[in-house]
Formats: sequence, C-alpha cells, structure tokens
Amino acid sequence: MSLGNATVKPHERLAAALASELAEVNTLIKDRMASKHAPRIPEVTAHLVEAGGKRLRPMLTLAAAKACGYDGPYHIHLAATVEFIHTATLLHDDVVDESAQRRGRPTANLLWDNKSSVLVGDYLFARSFQLMTECNSMRVMHILSGASATIAEGEVLQLTAAQDLATTEDIYLQVVRGKTAALFSAATEVGGVIAEAEPEITQALYDYGDALGISFQIVDDLLDYEGTGETGKNVGDDFRERKLTLPVIKAVAKADEAERAFWVKTIEKGKQADGDLEHAITLLKKHDTLAETRLEALDWAEKAKSALTALPESDIRQMLSDIADYVVARLR
Repeated sequence: MSLGNATVKPHERLAAALASELAEVNTLIKDRMASKHAPRIPEVTAHLVEAGGKRLRPMLTLAAAKACGYDGPYHIHLAATVEFIHTATLLHDDVVDESAQRRGRPTANLLWDNKSSVLVGDYLFARSFQLMTECNSMRVMHILSGASATIAEGEVLQLTAAQDLATTEDIYLQVVRGKTAALFSAATEVGGVIAEAEPEITQALYDYGDALGISFQIVDDLLDYEGTGETGKNVGDDFRERKLTLPVIKAVAKADEAERAFWVKTIEKGKQADGDLEHAITLLKKHDTLAETRLEALDWAEKAKSALTALPESDIRQMLSDIADYVVARLR
C-alpha cells in the first residue's frame, strides 16, 4: 500500500465506518470547548481543532470500543477526551518549539501569543479531565491521567536529551513513548476498558496503540530527512531545531572524529551554516542509518498488527491493521 495508489486511505475508510460516532464526538468537542467568560478560548481551540486533522487518536478509541462490541454512550466522551489532550499538547508544543506553522496554517502562538496558547492548552487539559470523570470509571481515569503525566514527562525528557550527543536509542524510545505512543496506547486501551473486554483484549489494544505510536513517530522523524511535498513534511526541521532523532543517534554512534565534531557543532552548539543539512544527510546515508531506521519503523508496525490477532475478526480489526501499514507507507 502506497500513498500514490491507495484511492481510499485506511484512516478514511475507518472514518467512514465511524461516521455517526465521529459526528457525535465533534459535536461534543464544540460544546465543551466553549467558554462563557473567555471568548479567546474557543477562538484559539477552533483554529487548531478545525484545521483538518485526521482525528486519528479519537478514531482509535471509537474503533477499539466497537471492535469489543461496545454499544454504550461513553466511547464518545473518551474520544473527545483524547482529542482534547492531543490538542492541548499541540498548543504547548508549538510554544516550546517556537513553531510558526502547523497543518499548513499559522500556529496559535503566532496568531495570538504564547500566553494564550499555554493557557488555552491548560483549559483543554482541564476539560479533558471533566469529560473522563463522566464515564464513572476509575480505571479509565487512571489510564488517561497516567498518559497525560507520561506525555508531559516525555516532553521534559526531550528538552534535556534532544541536543545531548550522549542520548542513546533507549532514551530516544522513552521520549517517543512519552510524547507520542502514550496517547495512542491510552486511546486504544480505554476503548477496551469501557467495553469491559477481557484483560488479554485490553492488553492487546494497549500493545497495538503503543507499537503504532512508536512506528508513527519513527516514520515522522525519518521523513524529516527523506520527506517530500507529498508527505507534508518539511525536510530538515528537526535538524534546524537541533533534535536528536533516531537516524542521527545511530549516525553519532558510528561517527569518526571529524563526523562527531560536525554533530557537536550543529546539534549540541547549534552553529549551523549553509550546506550543513545536506552534509548531515550525506552522513546518514554513509552509515545506512536511514535504512536502519526504516527497518525499525516497519518492525514496530508489524508488532502493532500482531497485537491485533487477539481481537475477534471484524472489519474494524482489519482497518486498524491497515492503518499500521499506512503509517509506514509514508516512507515509500
């Protein structure tokens, strides 16, 4: 499956299968992002929520619940909760990264200011906790509150590890599990929990989300050096922001003295000049770290698909499997 020949992409098929539930989620999101006293809150939130994102994370919650036979109302609340947590982290991330663009549009911190982005992000976190309490499940609250803490922890860890050449692949994986995979795994796990699925099923859903999130982030990091206009990823953003991602970590481990000096200059010290990005890509290709990173992304996608075998066969299960393929299809 490639981006070019997939006429209907897996997340689009899943969205079609969940159309009525997604409509309810969107209605709930619009209702709960309202503010009687602070009109800037819905302004800032709407700018990001309505920017055309795929709603992948809330879809995973809906799909997980549906795959487990759930027919109650609370998967809608949980899907909206997951989207609020995701949106809050994006608002905060854009401030931390000093980003000017997201999903092809100016970021909220650019259109308004950093204070508004941070405070509206805080508001969305608070709203997410209100929503999750309405499900009357301590286990659900434990999973989603734990994921929120893990996300914040991962972001702080990245601050200290991103420009430190001593950062290992294990630390990188810990960062990825925090900043990306934690919400994927929580999104799928709570779908099984709200459906009162058997423990092995909820564990399988957690494992699927965890592996999918890791694969998703590795692919995203790889596209920073291999991306094209078709993928929507700007080549070199991570390099310019001095982020140590997996391809670079692998290259640093194989670097000779001159190559290490280059990474110290460009990543640790941030002294970048014209041609440095091209030289960085040359080093990544020299040591085959792009190819090695690609294999790791494919391996995590296979782990995600393998976890799904614990679920009963269904169209939804197949769509979830196809999404794992689609995540890595961005590399082709």
